[in-house]
Amino acid sequence: MQEDAGPTALDLQFRQAFGDDDPKALGTGWVAGVASLIGGALAFFGVLCFHFPQTLTAPVLRARYPVPLLRATLQAVLIASILLGLFNVARRRRKVLGLTGIFLAIAGMALGGAGVPLPDSVDTKFGLGLEWFAINLLVLALVFVPLERALPLRPEQKVFRPEWTTDGAHFLISHLLVQAFSFGALLPSALIRQRLLPAKALLGSLPLPVQFLAVLLLADFTQYWIHRCFHRLPFLWRLHAVHHSSTAMDWLAGSRMHPLDALATRAGVMTVLVLAGASPAAVALYLAFVSFHAVFIHANFGARLRWLERFLVTPRYHHFHHADEREAIDTNFAVHLPLLDRLFGTRFMPEARWPRTYGVWEGSIARTYLAQLLLRR
Repeated sequence: MQEDAGPTALDLQFRQAFGDDDPKALGTGWVAGVASLIGGALAFFGVLCFHFPQTLTAPVLRARYPVPLLRATLQAVLIASILLGLFNVARRRRKVLGLTGIFLAIAGMALGGAGVPLPDSVDTKFGLGLEWFAINLLVLALVFVPLERALPLRPEQKVFRPEWTTDGAHFLISHLLVQAFSFGALLPSALIRQRLLPAKALLGSLPLPVQFLAVLLLADFTQYWIHRCFHRLPFLWRLHAVHHSSTAMDWLAGSRMHPLDALATRAGVMTVLVLAGASPAAVALYLAFVSFHAVFIHANFGARLRWLERFLVTPRYHHFHHADEREAIDTNFAVHLPLLDRLFGTRFMPEARWPRTYGVWEGSIARTYLAQLLLRR
């Protein structure tokens, strides 16, 4: 059983740079300072993306963005970061959070802010997904941090709990490399369709709502068996154990996943969906659903959701998959539809309680990003 060993060295470095021992309740300036720093950093990244789209943005996503909406959002975040930073400076003795957020926002404005012009076309075939990281972090933090604070499973668990920097590094790298992950996930299906099978729009002929449900079932059925393989085969479990090594569950914990684990799972699911003839619209709708649902089921969210538990995986259901209780090991493999676990005899859902602790049952996993990437123990 893996025990929580407290903050990592990087956790402590962030605390030393930005933390203090003053109260952190609403109105004290702490939340405003954190929001100012994060908002200022993300807005600064956004301005850099407008300046260098050929290098800092992902080609697979560039043409799909509503640029006017992104400019308006960027302007709002720049202004909000300054105002929140000023509130932090006025309310707290240590003002480093607010001052840093203000500096980053002003630096972004000095570089042109939301008005930086974009070139008529950008033809590079590879770029970092810095804009994808910034957009996702902004949206997910705005949704899930208040949700976890309003209805927490474990109220004592802090937003910046031990190993948050490890999961943050997983979140950062996976988003920066979105182009490479997309290419790798789609490559097997592209090769198979080109060499072995003709293109057929089997699912694509269905109405979009029906097709989405079919895609959800087919994708989760595929992922269920991939997931079981990662638990049963020792060489695959070494990769997947990284995902199970977190001893705290929250919206960021789901990002902890070895890149080879993530790539194999996505490639398997996308291959099945492409070969089944799912339309791009249905796949996009499924990916949008997954981007929120996969975060939600890991969240520190304590509402029971009895009415939903039989039909859709909820946090309580998936938390048992991460529990280090002996009877919960190798159960609840479904990511979206509990029906699959009921059909194949892997459902574990005790009545009226949550898991006590999380982590891997046997052995230990490294606690920093690079060590986890290299599969060090």
